[in-house]
Amino acid sequence: MKVQKMIIVLFLSLMLVISMSGCGNGETEEGAAEFDGSLNFAGSSTLAPTISQIADSFQNEYGTWDQVDASLPEEEIEISVSTGGSGAGAKAVLDGTASFGMLAREARDEERDALDAYQETKVGIDALLMAVNQENALGASRSDLSAEEVSRIFSGEISHWKEMDDSLPEEEVILLVRDVGGGAHGVFQNAIMGEKDVSDAAIEVPTMSGLVDRIMDNSQGIGYASYGIAQQHQDDLVAFSLDGIEPSESNIMDGTYPVSRPLVLVWDGELSVAEEEFLNYIKSDVGYQTINEMGFLPVQ
Repeated sequence: MKVQKMIIVLFLSLMLVISMSGCGNGETEEGAAEFDGSLNFAGSSTLAPTISQIADSFQNEYGTWDQVDASLPEEEIEISVSTGGSGAGAKAVLDGTASFGMLAREARDEERDALDAYQETKVGIDALLMAVNQENALGASRSDLSAEEVSRIFSGEISHWKEMDDSLPEEEVILLVRDVGGGAHGVFQNAIMGEKDVSDAAIEVPTMSGLVDRIMDNSQGIGYASYGIAQQHQDDLVAFSLDGIEPSESNIMDGTYPVSRPLVLVWDGELSVAEEEFLNYIKSDVGYQTINEMGFLPVQ
């Protein structure tokens, strides 16, 4: 009888061990199945190249997620970056199609309110410089523009260069701007245009790099260029000070230069371990250096 009881106890103990082992394996498999090592960034075309470059450095340094954090599975690191404008970035987070939204402006109240648990971090500061082609006569005669002059130009009140100065040619002013969905449009509207609208004659360009290309290719054009991209094309552009204020690093950082904007990453709720690790990398010395090299002013 004692032997029979001992056999039953041993049998039950064995079943308990097997059961616990099975639960543990199930949790491990479930946890592995739930892990998603693919991070998606969407939004600002100004910020996108910088995030792409930092992502390349991160992938080259680690390769798989377990090399980043031993608790993560041995899965290849995949980070995708797509553009579409700051508004599209905020919407992508709301729709759940992106881990992070890239904004080259402050988030709007409606964007913050739309997310269950809005989160953000500022990674840098950019500025918009009024710029023309090197062959543009305005660049040869002026180094400074007033905000009032810029407003009159972009509203269409000044439609020919000669209306600014009799020494300038009787050529039509070609207005080059970002599309309405881009963060740059909102910054320019708020800082320069105020209650005035940008002229319907303005040519809208969907990306900042494309806008700067159009400025460089059109001798009668005028537009605004991101500080970072303008720094990369100093030999091809003439950039103006605004109301006597140079768009210098110090003036941008301390807010003296009026047409500046934050570079922001936004997300919803708690970060996964993978998301947090990459965000920490963006805020590390490597990310700081990359943001600086891309011509922006990094914020840590």
